[in-house]
Order: sequence, then structure tokens, then C-alpha cells
Amino acid sequence: MHCKDVSVRDTAVPLTPAAISEMMNGWKAYKRSEYIVLRNNGEYAAVRIERDGSGELFQDVLSHEIVSLPADTVYHEDPELDVLNLPALVRVQMMHPGKAVVVCGMFSHINLIKGLEPLRLRVIDSVPPYPSKLGVLVDRALASGFVDHPIVAERIDLDMSEHLSRVSTEAVMFPCKVSGLSADMPYYFLDEAPELRHEVTLIGCGLSKRIYETVYGESPRSIDICPMDHAPDDGVRTIVKCCKIKDGHIRKGDIAVVPWGATVPEVVDAINDLFSA
Repeated sequence: MHCKDVSVRDTAVPLTPAAISEMMNGWKAYKRSEYIVLRNNGEYAAVRIERDGSGELFQDVLSHEIVSLPADTVYHEDPELDVLNLPALVRVQMMHPGKAVVVCGMFSHINLIKGLEPLRLRVIDSVPPYPSKLGVLVDRALASGFVDHPIVAERIDLDMSEHLSRVSTEAVMFPCKVSGLSADMPYYFLDEAPELRHEVTLIGCGLSKRIYETVYGESPRSIDICPMDHAPDDGVRTIVKCCKIKDGHIRKGDIAVVPWGATVPEVVDAINDLFSA
């Protein structure tokens, strides 16, 4: 809904069922209006209306249904909020569980939400660098206005440094220097293809292992931190990155996989695919 569908009226009439019903007698409404928000001295009530459908600009209200009364209606104002963005609106709904919420957002636009249920999206990514790139891309996708689902993202960061305690060799190797990782033991970065002076354990994904084998001619001890391999098959819709995906995305049941160098449009498409009927 939007201003075109929601009408806000100030009234001195008490916001009780009887008073609202009497006020609705003989009421005319704009041809796009579906809801009327009534405001009386800082209190709000919401009414759903049925118009006569005559085609006139203002139409007779044939019937009405009280959606919420003041005890169950709150007002939420945020000048940065896009009142048509469902991921943003569901976060507002979660702040006011069980309530109807009159939302005033950017450009003073109005919306009305009630009973908006969040859809969980699990985001699994390896770190560092921080923040998680995929987490940022998902946030931007949900803010873009091109995801028409009330999605709430849940981040799971796979911290490579937490696996150092599992290393039993003299040294450790990380995939790339840009991560900024370090260790109390000798450490190397695979992307530098360094000369090795110690036996190492590689903390990386399957591609990192293949690169190591190509560069050094042997298979290393390794600890797998590929997000795809850490995505549980438990029915929770999940998005991950994988360097095996070149562009776009693939879907494996409840898991969407985007490229390691994914773009916001690719993430938008992956999310919409996950939550499609």
C-alpha cells in the first residue's frame, strides 16, 4: 500500500467502534483508497473500506471493517524509510509485534502494515576481510526496492582465524593477503605463491587446494572454509558465494549460490528465486 491506497483523516470523533461506524455512514472515498487511517489527538485507528466501484473519482463507501483501534495501533516515523520496501517494513513490524503500524517515511509518504511476517534468509560468508562482502551485497539488495518479500537477513560469518587452533603443522597458509590475516605461527599467503620453508596447513576452499596442488605439485593438509560446504540442508533459505560460479546464480534446493565477485543485481535475482512460489 501507499498514500494512493491509504487515506489519513484528522477527526474529533472518539475512535470507538460505534463512533467510527456512525462516521462511515455516507462517507465518500477516493477511487484508489482501500484503507482510512483516523487520527484523533495522537491516537490512531485503521479502517478497511469497500467502495461502490462506480468509476467516479470519489465513490460511496458501501461497507467498512475496523482493522485496529487505538490500543492496537502505533505511529512510526522515519524520514529515511521507503514505505514501499517490504524488507524495511517488516523490520518496523518486528519492533511493534501484534500491532497495526501507521508508517510515515521518505517524502512524508504513508503506509499501513499489520501482521507482516518476516521471512528468514541465512547469509553465510567467510571473513576476513570485514565486513562480509556478501552480507553487504544482501543489505544493498534488500534496500534496492527490487526484492518484493518481507525478508530479514541472518548473517553467519565463517572466521578463518578461528580455525588456527586446528592447525597441527609448523605453519599455516591463508588464501590471499588482502584478508589481513596473521598468526602466532609462521604463515603464508597462497596468492603470493611463496617459497615454503615449513610444512603448512591450508585454510581455504576447494579451489585454493587445487591452486596449491598446481603451484607446489602436492596435496596439502587443509581445512575447508568454503561457505557452500558449511550451508546446512535444514530447509532454511540460504545464500552463499562460490568461486566455481562464473556469473548469475544457481539454486540447489533452499540454497542460492552467487559468484565470489557477485554484484547487487545478481544477489537480487538469487534472493527473488529463493523466495519465489
